[in-house]
Amino acid sequence: MTKAATANPSGKTGVRIVVAGDRGTGKSSLIVTAAADTFPANVPPVLPPTRLPEDIYPDRVPVTIIDTSSRVEDSVKVAEELKRADAVVLTYACDKPETLDRLSAFWLPELRRFEVKVPVIVVGCKLDLRDENQQVSLEQVMSPIMQQFREIETCIECSAYKHIQIPEVFYYAQKAVLHPTGPLFDQESQTLKPRCVRALKRIFILCDHDRDGALSDAELNDFQVKCFNAPLQPSEIVGVKRVVEEKLPGGGATDRGVNERGLTLTGFLFLHALFIEKGRLETTWTVLRKFGYNDDIKLADELIPTVKRAPDQSVELTNEAIEFLRGIYELFDSDYDNNLRPAELEDIFSTAPESPWDEAPYKDAAEKTALGGLSVNAFLSEWTLMTLLDPSRAMENLIYIGYPLDTSTAVRLTRKRRLDRKKQQSERSVFQCFVFGPKNAGKSALLNSYIGRSFSDSPSSTVEDRYAVNVIDLPGGIKKTLVLREIPEDGIKKLLYNKESLASCDIAVFVHDSSDEFSWRRATELLVEVAGHGEDTGYEVPCLIVAAKDDLNSFPMAIQESTRVTQDMGIEAPIPISSKMGDINNVFRRIVNAAEHPHLSIPETEAGRSRKQYHRLVNRSLMFVSVGAAVAIVGLAAYRVYAARKSSSG
Repeated sequence: MTKAATANPSGKTGVRIVVAGDRGTGKSSLIVTAAADTFPANVPPVLPPTRLPEDIYPDRVPVTIIDTSSRVEDSVKVAEELKRADAVVLTYACDKPETLDRLSAFWLPELRRFEVKVPVIVVGCKLDLRDENQQVSLEQVMSPIMQQFREIETCIECSAYKHIQIPEVFYYAQKAVLHPTGPLFDQESQTLKPRCVRALKRIFILCDHDRDGALSDAELNDFQVKCFNAPLQPSEIVGVKRVVEEKLPGGGATDRGVNERGLTLTGFLFLHALFIEKGRLETTWTVLRKFGYNDDIKLADELIPTVKRAPDQSVELTNEAIEFLRGIYELFDSDYDNNLRPAELEDIFSTAPESPWDEAPYKDAAEKTALGGLSVNAFLSEWTLMTLLDPSRAMENLIYIGYPLDTSTAVRLTRKRRLDRKKQQSERSVFQCFVFGPKNAGKSALLNSYIGRSFSDSPSSTVEDRYAVNVIDLPGGIKKTLVLREIPEDGIKKLLYNKESLASCDIAVFVHDSSDEFSWRRATELLVEVAGHGEDTGYEVPCLIVAAKDDLNSFPMAIQESTRVTQDMGIEAPIPISSKMGDINNVFRRIVNAAEHPHLSIPETEAGRSRKQYHRLVNRSLMFVSVGAAVAIVGLAAYRVYAARKSSSG
C-alpha cells in the first residue's frame, strides 16, 4: 500500500493556522519567509492575515496564517484568534532558552485555559543563532514537554534567515488538521485507537470479496486502486507482505500477518500502525475517507439516510432487513444455542464505532436468556426498538455490520395513526405503549415482568424514561412487537408540554397500586390529563388501566370507583395483575389488541364531551340556518317565476 497524490481528500475548504509566542521569537519573519520565499529586512510588529499559494502543498487546501501580538494589552484579541484556529504554531527562539521554558510555563496552559483543542506545532526559530556549544537534540529537549502536553503534534526547528525548514513548518500544521493523529493513534500506548481498529476491520471485510479472512494479491490490488487510483506492481505486493511477515511471523492462527491466502486482518492493522508511526497519517486517512468516514471515524452524515415522517407515523424494519439480521444472528451464534453471548454480540458490532446497545435506552431493554445472552427474538427486538426511536442510527449500524442492499430497502414508514383510526384498524407490526402512573404504583415491575426479570420488593425510582421490548405471539401465528416506555411521574409535565408528545404513542397504560386509594386517584388524574392533551391536540390514544399488586387487599370502594370512572370515560374496566405472583392476566396481549383497534378505548373527558356537544349544537344550528336559507331562496325563486308569469299573461 503506497500513497498516491490526492487533492484535498478531507473536503476541508481551508486551514486557519494561528502563530503565537513570546516577543522576538521570530513569528513574523517565519510567516513572511514562508509566503514570499525571502527573508524580510523589516517586518511590522503584527502582520495582516497571510494566504499561502494553494498549490504549495500536495493537498491543495488554502492555508491562511494569522500573526498575533506579543503585547499583554492585546491578550484578549490573541485569545479570540486562538479559539478560531484549526492549528496553532507556538514559537520559541533557539538562542533564548527562556522562551522555550515559557511554552510549558505559560503558552500551553493558556491554550488549555481557553479550551483550544486543536493540534499544536512547536517551532524553534532562529536556528542559525543557536550557540554551537549547546548542541542538544530536539528530541531530548521536547520529550518531557510532549509527555506533559499531548496536544503537541510535532516539533521542528527552522531558520528564516537561512531558509531552513520554513515550508515544512506550515506543511506539518496543515497536515495535522487534514490528517490528525488524535482519532487514529494513542501516543501513550503506541497503539491504534479502538474506533480506528473497528473502521479498518470493516474496510478489510469489505475488501475481502471471497470472505476467506485474508486479502489475496488481487484483492490487495483492488483495494489500492480504489483508495489511491494506482495499481500495485507485483514486486510491491511481495515487498509489503515481506515487511509484514518479518514483523509478524506469528505462532498461532490469529497473530500471523500473512498466511497462505494473503494479508490477514492482523497484518492489515499492523501496516496502518506502521504508516502512522512513520508519520504517514495521510495514507490511513485516505483509506478511511475513501470508505466514507469523517474526522470522528464515523460514516459521513451524507451517507446515512434520513427518514421524513409525520409525527404520528413510525418506522419499522422491512422483511429484507429482518432476514438479513436473522442471518447475522445465525452467523455469530457460533454454537447454535439461540443464546447470543455478550462477546458474540460485541463481535457483531466490532465493525461499528461502538456497540450501540451499551447505553440507555437500549441497554437491558430486551429479555436476557438464562445464560445472560440474547435469543433471536430479543436480538430482533433491540433492532426494532432502535429503528422505532432512531431510524437513522439503525440504518447507520446496518451499514456498519454489512447490510448488502440500499438502506432504503431496510425500513418502511407506517400509515398515519389518524388514518388508522378512520379505517378502524392498524397495520403496524410494532406498537409503542406509554406506561404512566404515580410513584411505587408498579410500573417498573410491569416492565420487568415483560422482559423476564425477577420481581423485586424494593421500589425502584426511575428518573429517565425506560424502555422494554419483546415479541407478542397472537392467535394464528401472528407476531407483533410491543415497546413499553415507562414515563416517570416527574417527567409527565415535561412530556405533555410538547404538542406532539402523544403522536408516537399507539396506546397508553395507567398503572396504580390497587391497595392504595391515593395511587388510584393519582392514576385517574393522570388519565384525565393525558386524555385531555390528546383531545386538545388531536392525538387521542386508546387507554387501559392496570390495577397492579393484586396480591394485596384492594382499598375500600375500589370496584365502585373504578366502575364509575371507566364507564364515565368510556374505556375498559381495570386489568388486575400481580407482578410479584407472576399473574399478569394476559395484559401484554390485551395491550396489543387495544392498539390494533385505534378507534376504540379512547377515553373522553368532561371537557372533551362538552366540546363535542357544543360542536354538535353549532352544527345543528348551522344546519337549521342552511335549511331556512334554502327555503327562503326557493320561496324567492318561486315568487319570481310567479311574478314573471303574471306580467306576461297581463
